[in-house]
Amino acid sequence: MKSKNLKKKVAFEVLKFIPNEIFIGVGTGSTVTYLINYLKKIKNKIKGAVSSSYKTTMSLKKNGIKVVQLNSLDRLPLYIDSADEINNNMEMIKGGGAALTREKILASAADKFICIIDETKQVKTLGKFPLPIEVLPMSYRYVMRELKKIGGEVKKRSNIITDNNNYILDISKLCIVNPVDIENTINNIPGVISVGIFSRRKPDILLVSTKKNVKKVFIN
Repeated sequence: MKSKNLKKKVAFEVLKFIPNEIFIGVGTGSTVTYLINYLKKIKNKIKGAVSSSYKTTMSLKKNGIKVVQLNSLDRLPLYIDSADEINNNMEMIKGGGAALTREKILASAADKFICIIDETKQVKTLGKFPLPIEVLPMSYRYVMRELKKIGGEVKKRSNIITDNNNYILDISKLCIVNPVDIENTINNIPGVISVGIFSRRKPDILLVSTKKNVKKVFIN
């Protein structure tokens, strides 16, 4: 089965996990784009959505879904997003769509986080997918020098300005055997806004689309 069809399948499956009359957080990426198209069918059952990116906001509005700000809510019951990589410990790399900071905020703020992926995103060790880091523009060369001490190859992502008006650096060829330590180390570099390792906020539910079915993994 093509990757596109796997993404569609898991995006449709997650609709079963969305209660009526709540606000939901919505991530960014190709799998989430399919989700938003399906959300159009149940838009009258949800109160609205908090968006993780400008692209997601435009897609939600196009499909007639009310978009609200996180600061307007006392609580966010549910956040749904995908991942670029996820290991057996449910630690993830996110940020291929350059929305990692807002994604991490929404995942942390939500009572429940559901991650939807196709089976190609599952890995034993994180790092085959380049690790994204959002940085302040004035600091990116300094941060690059500090990141090179960790290992891998560091590059500034070309022609990308985040929704927060920052740059993205990507580390490739990095074998991340201890995601918690790497996340903490990079977060402590001055100038780093956020790193695309999600090791402290793991999903509560993981839905994995395979050729046969959609597997459900309940973490909590």
